[in-house]
Amino acid sequence: MSAPISPAPDHRRRVAILGSTGSIGTSTLDVLALHPDRFEVFALCAATQGERLLEQCQRHRPRFAVLHDAIRACELSRQCREHGLPTEVLDGPQALLDIATHEDVDIVMAAIVGVAGLGSCLAAARAGKRLLLANKEALVVGGALFLDAVRTGGAQLLPIDSEHSAIFQSLPADRTLWASQIQKILLTASGGPFRQRDPATFAQITPAEACAHPNWVMGKKITVDSATMMNKALEVIEACYLFSVAPSQIEVLIHPQSVIHSMVQFVDHCVLAQLGTPDMKAPIAYGLSWPDRMASGAAALDFGQIASLHFETLDSPLHRARFPCLPLAWQALQGPAGSTAILNAANEVAVEAFLSGQLRFDQIFAVNAETMHTVAPWNPSSLDDLVALDALARTQARDWIARHGRLCA
Repeated sequence: MSAPISPAPDHRRRVAILGSTGSIGTSTLDVLALHPDRFEVFALCAATQGERLLEQCQRHRPRFAVLHDAIRACELSRQCREHGLPTEVLDGPQALLDIATHEDVDIVMAAIVGVAGLGSCLAAARAGKRLLLANKEALVVGGALFLDAVRTGGAQLLPIDSEHSAIFQSLPADRTLWASQIQKILLTASGGPFRQRDPATFAQITPAEACAHPNWVMGKKITVDSATMMNKALEVIEACYLFSVAPSQIEVLIHPQSVIHSMVQFVDHCVLAQLGTPDMKAPIAYGLSWPDRMASGAAALDFGQIASLHFETLDSPLHRARFPCLPLAWQALQGPAGSTAILNAANEVAVEAFLSGQLRFDQIFAVNAETMHTVAPWNPSSLDDLVALDALARTQARDWIARHGRLCA
């Protein structure tokens, strides 16, 4: 990286956004734009979307921009010079790590989708940053290794997923009380686009249908995960690590309105819930400002327009048939160390294959279940171990798809 930068002549907190061109990244920039007196956009990082990153650089004028691809980064650098921007463009995985650990960075928004964001999350944790975690895989794959990095680095770990932010907001500020006071965590799920669809028709589901979420605007991968409810399976795993609860202390409820983002039931059977509109800007703003609150740009709830709050359990035969991926979370948590990493890798491969037309929607579960059954996990003690286990699971998942996958009917 370039020579150290002299400190900014103000008190603003410097924010690095890893995954700035995705839905979480763009929402983060929207929130930051509301508070130019409190925050400085220090760095924006993306994988391949050079044109979109250029637009963000023009609007927010970060000190650094990072693209994974060197050729695209070279073009972005030329464009930044043409526009007279103060932005230095870097490229490659090491540049991402350099930004996540840069001494001038106060806050890291970890919004890179998938296991690709694990290395930078670990680096930011070890560097003691305020880490706003929108990357499920850091905990689902990294598990104890990631939490150890948070502890040893003295990082502030704040969940950004709407569900985990809701739980965090419902818990006492004193974390030492959590173990004695939490009886159960209630994760809410919208049910996605197929909550009422006949499971017998799932073989005909197209990528376009699976990506049409009724409440949330998200990237394709996480929207498909919502349709299969694998996103909720990953959130169950994440919640176990974030809040130090047993798998048996987590229950999932379908709540199609997406008004209650999750709840905590305490030992006295009182339940606290966090409510809001389905807009990620609210949990992002809370993560940026914690322990304070600030304007998020999200719309306020209009209670006069809420006709009812509806809930469904997942124990009906139809829901079990619609969402077979969800129980895989408890299986992975109860399995040997490394099982959750295998599940995540298999699902990433399966969703990619579905979106590209190599796999039917109803076969995503089979890929996940068979990969968990076939790959023998081991206890990962390093990032290299996690990468190796992830690669092995991906190879097995791709082999299953090559042998059994079929185009959508």
